[in-house]
Amino acid sequence: MPEPTKKDEMPNGQPEESVAPDSNGALPLPEISLEVSPPPEAVAEGKEPVETDVKKPEPTEHEPLQAVMAQEQSRTVNGSNQPQPIGVGVKEQAESGNSTVKEEVPCSQPPPDDDDTAATTPSPTPQAEEANSIKKLSIDLPNDSVPVPAMGRKDSVWSLGEGQGPEDLDKPIDTPPLSTLLIERPQSATIPVGGDITFVAKVEAKDLLRKPTIKWFKGKWMDLASKTGKHLQLKETFDRFTKIHTFEMHIIKAKDNYSGNYRCEVNYKDKFDSCSFDLEVKEAEQGSQNIDIRSAFKRREPKQQDETPEIDVWEILKNARPDQYEKIAFMYGITDLRGLLRRMKKIPKEEKKSEAFAKKLEPAYQVDKGGKIRLVVDLADPTVELKWYKNGQEIRPSPKYIFEHKGTQRIMVINNCSVNDDAAYSVAAGDEKCTTELFVKELPIKIIKGIEPVKTTVNERIELECEVSEEGAQVKWMKNGVEVPTGVRSRYRVKCEGTKHFLVIDDASREDTGTYSVMASGGTSEAHVQVDLKPLKVYQDLQDMTVMLGQPIKLHCEIYPGNVPGRWYRNGQLIQPSDRVNIIHRNKVHRLEIATSSLHDAGDYTFVPEGYSQSLSAKLHIIDPPRVHLDSLNFPDNTVTIVAGTKLRLEIPISGEPAPRVVWMKGERVILESGHRVRAETYGDQTSLTIEVTEREDTGNYKIVLQNEAGEDTASVKIKVVDIPDPPEAPLVPVVGGDWCSMTWEPPKYDGSSPILGYFIERKKKQSSRWMRLNFDLIKETSFEPKKMIEGVPYEVRVFAVNTIGVSKPSEPSKAFVPLAVTSEPTMLVVDDVTDNTVTVKWRPPETIGAAGLDGYLVEYSIEGTNDWVVSNKELTEKTKYTITGLTPGSKILVRVRAINAAGASAPRNIQHSILVKEVIEPPKIRVPRHLKQTYTRRVGEAVNLVVPFMGKPRPKVTWLKEGKPIEPTHVSIRNTDCDSIIFIRKAERSHSGKYEMTVQVENHVDTAIIDIQIVDLPGPPQCVTIEDVWGGNVALVWTLPKDNGNAPITGYTIQKADKKTMEWYTCIEHYHRTCITITELVVGNEYFFRVFAENMCGLSETATQTKKSALIVKEGLQIKTQDYNDHDFKEAPKFTQPLINTFAIAGYNATLNCSVRANPRPKVIWMKNKIAIIDDPRYRMFSNQGVCTLEIRKPSPYDGGMYTCKAINDLGEAQVDCKLEVKGGFTFFELMQRGVPLHLIDKYMNETKIVEQEK
Repeated sequence: MPEPTKKDEMPNGQPEESVAPDSNGALPLPEISLEVSPPPEAVAEGKEPVETDVKKPEPTEHEPLQAVMAQEQSRTVNGSNQPQPIGVGVKEQAESGNSTVKEEVPCSQPPPDDDDTAATTPSPTPQAEEANSIKKLSIDLPNDSVPVPAMGRKDSVWSLGEGQGPEDLDKPIDTPPLSTLLIERPQSATIPVGGDITFVAKVEAKDLLRKPTIKWFKGKWMDLASKTGKHLQLKETFDRFTKIHTFEMHIIKAKDNYSGNYRCEVNYKDKFDSCSFDLEVKEAEQGSQNIDIRSAFKRREPKQQDETPEIDVWEILKNARPDQYEKIAFMYGITDLRGLLRRMKKIPKEEKKSEAFAKKLEPAYQVDKGGKIRLVVDLADPTVELKWYKNGQEIRPSPKYIFEHKGTQRIMVINNCSVNDDAAYSVAAGDEKCTTELFVKELPIKIIKGIEPVKTTVNERIELECEVSEEGAQVKWMKNGVEVPTGVRSRYRVKCEGTKHFLVIDDASREDTGTYSVMASGGTSEAHVQVDLKPLKVYQDLQDMTVMLGQPIKLHCEIYPGNVPGRWYRNGQLIQPSDRVNIIHRNKVHRLEIATSSLHDAGDYTFVPEGYSQSLSAKLHIIDPPRVHLDSLNFPDNTVTIVAGTKLRLEIPISGEPAPRVVWMKGERVILESGHRVRAETYGDQTSLTIEVTEREDTGNYKIVLQNEAGEDTASVKIKVVDIPDPPEAPLVPVVGGDWCSMTWEPPKYDGSSPILGYFIERKKKQSSRWMRLNFDLIKETSFEPKKMIEGVPYEVRVFAVNTIGVSKPSEPSKAFVPLAVTSEPTMLVVDDVTDNTVTVKWRPPETIGAAGLDGYLVEYSIEGTNDWVVSNKELTEKTKYTITGLTPGSKILVRVRAINAAGASAPRNIQHSILVKEVIEPPKIRVPRHLKQTYTRRVGEAVNLVVPFMGKPRPKVTWLKEGKPIEPTHVSIRNTDCDSIIFIRKAERSHSGKYEMTVQVENHVDTAIIDIQIVDLPGPPQCVTIEDVWGGNVALVWTLPKDNGNAPITGYTIQKADKKTMEWYTCIEHYHRTCITITELVVGNEYFFRVFAENMCGLSETATQTKKSALIVKEGLQIKTQDYNDHDFKEAPKFTQPLINTFAIAGYNATLNCSVRANPRPKVIWMKNKIAIIDDPRYRMFSNQGVCTLEIRKPSPYDGGMYTCKAINDLGEAQVDCKLEVKGGFTFFELMQRGVPLHLIDKYMNETKIVEQEK
């Protein structure tokens, strides 16, 4: 900030010589400057605040007027304190030692005045901390004053935020940067105690991908997000149309301690913006308008302690050491310690009266360069000897320094002030000393005569001249905005002759073209410099040449002026002289000579005169006769041998310049470059013949013809294509055995131009695609005998021919042939049924069938005592069960069965004992399905269709009873067959529920089974619903069980509520199991009715029972003392509520075992078969859901039968249940082997089957 100046002006506005104060001994009135920080816009533009003494400038729209009302504590005059009010923008001179306070408001920076800047004025000594930053003096306002917000201020006295420590007071105050996010910032405001206020900040979100983060602070660090509650609320909204985020801070019923400085910070990724604002909470207006600065520092006491004497904190702080300030502020509740210390620094201190000086030097003086200044002091004792010092060095009288005496005044005059006189000066009178500073202001250097434009040619001298207003002035030369280098090695020279300055370029070039400017402190001057080339004349241009390879090359041209050097280029590359290349320049002639030409010398040649953009060009062609270089191929007799089917690429080097035209020919046919399979290509220094896939027809002589303007050359190449032999014809298989055959074939018709070395034989199964080689050594003969074949499997064979090139393609496969063999005898032949004239037998397929398959079975029988076997079935049967009919009752027969296939009949399987033809009684047995072993449940109206199979011979008699009484056919339909009984109810009713008893009887043998059928319906509503209690927002309900449960257990209840005003029902809870409940979270002031639905497995009851009375939720809730209850211990040892049931399963169909267990904590469930735990067996799947344990056996077989155990274990104990699983049906030995069943399990299963058959 520039030093404040004090100007004395003449009536004509011209500055006069600076003089010391009047000799009447009157002391100058000190001035205290009150400065307000400039708005952020001015700080961002780099403007400095300028003091002004205008009465009251009008604020502009963009720069709001900011001011702080200040009041200084009055000094004690004649034993009384006199408060002195201070006005805004007005100076008041106080008599008898009173101080003057000046407030200066920076509204906008005025233009500098030459008259004002030329004046020299003494200035008060600046504070140390004010050298780097603008300091502000602000004093508490009375409660009825309205402060003007000071933007950017963080040190307001009445801020109750957390202040800085004493060590931070001297740090500069950071000016906040320009807003980059906030489009509307919260403004400072004043509200009365108990009032509400809202601060609003807005952020535009057009360029933001997500919502910015905002924080509100009070003071320096207090985050208000954690203080939200009754008196502080934060709100965020977003307008989708304008894309603006609005952040609001609501202060409700403000208290007096809410006053302070607040801050709003906005963050988004790498962007940051903040804004500070003040809030003042005023107390009720009082009659007195007096302003007392000490009241700002008095500790506030509660209202009830008004009789307590006030403590003057201000006096305590003035008498305390600086290290005790923070402790005193904490003791008396002062939070803005920084503002308090600022005021202590601003309070004028009483200075001791000097004994030697009646009037000392001013703190600072200012003078223009070349002017003179008078330093004046007034002595109290004129006899005291004075000494003047400059920067600590004593000043002696001289023409520059003149000492004068006027009464008690001592004057030092400094003539012709220069920059060297800008120093610190002091005067010593005895032991006392007073100091001051002199500031010498330099006048700007103006350009009197500017530089002029220059237009010249290369190699000429350029001199730019300008004239300035003062000798020895420093100027800066620029070219195109960049400072011109003026070092020792620079092309530019700078010289100065008095007030004239020169920039000299001795040897100009085209790069010197540009805009040159000279800069002085008082102005600039610029001009354009244009440097062009000299005109060039060409007497003889370069000529295009064609030279035979190896011949010399000579290029020459003639230009004017002759002394211009130049450079030679070939294809843009600079040519340097060498032993082979000679460059000659003689006057106007420029010559380039090359002793022996090479192909690399061909190209575009250019001669460029130095310093000119014009150039001379010519083309040089090197020619060479064509030639074919076959000797580099190293092929005997120029013959190339290639295997048919491979790719041939024959590359032959060629030479010639220009590149010769190449033609490939086979006989009279020309091979083109665009050929698909055979093509000729030429590129660079070689030509190639490419055959993508060589064939036998490609064998022959190929001719190469080369032509260019220098001559012609020819050459020939022979290509020989060799191939694999043709495949032989399909082999013949004349003889076929059980596991072998004999095969023959003929040699191939074409041997691929190479003798046949032998043959390979392969065979495969007809249904397979995989061939297997039978010999690894070549077979010389044309016959072979394959062996080790599988009987009954169709086979095919084929042959490969082999020569030196490779193996031929396979021959066509022979006709399919099958080695055949009869099957083994059928197994497990047993009697299935016997009647008075029929015998039914069944058996299993043979263990060995073979790949030929099985056509069927032949059943024979003979009368016991004879050897005559009678074929029972005229046609083969594919089933493994057959009934022999037409037998004589009471006779005995023997039965045997044969398996038939394409190879013939197998050995017979006989029944060891004779069979008596007489019907056998089989006791009846009911086979109740698994789903009917438990209660069979259906809903009212659904159909019931149950099928219960049974066994018994002869046909059993079936009867049905319900609850011990016969079933009425009008209600239930029953139909019986030979093997099952069907009970059918078209439309079930609840009266159909009950236990149905089925009885099956064969003569004196009886079997019974009971089937429990349950027909269920929707339940009725609860009988009575009453309101047990109402407290707060809660209501306790109690109801009784429904009178009708729908023939099914009640599974839960649904409770609904309705407001008495609307009577619209809303569900409170569903699937509730108890008959009492507490409904919570009811609205205070509303009156509710409640109703309850009952629920069973069919659903909710059709109607609900409603409370007769309503529950009114009062506003003031009652305090209910709840009784203490001991938690129920639900821990329980495992106990099976539903045991396992003996089960029959059908082989090949999945079976499940189910049981249910109750335990707490949850038990570990282990499944075992025959007392062995089932672990990681893929055939078993175990489930456990809500205490229901399930074991699924996937596609069981007879050996899966046995004793199964489910065991449950927890910390309190264990329990287990057992059941027996029997698997009906089974598999043959062959099927078990195909399924991968281990042999020991198959053997065990076979033994168990035989035992069962023997028991029968």
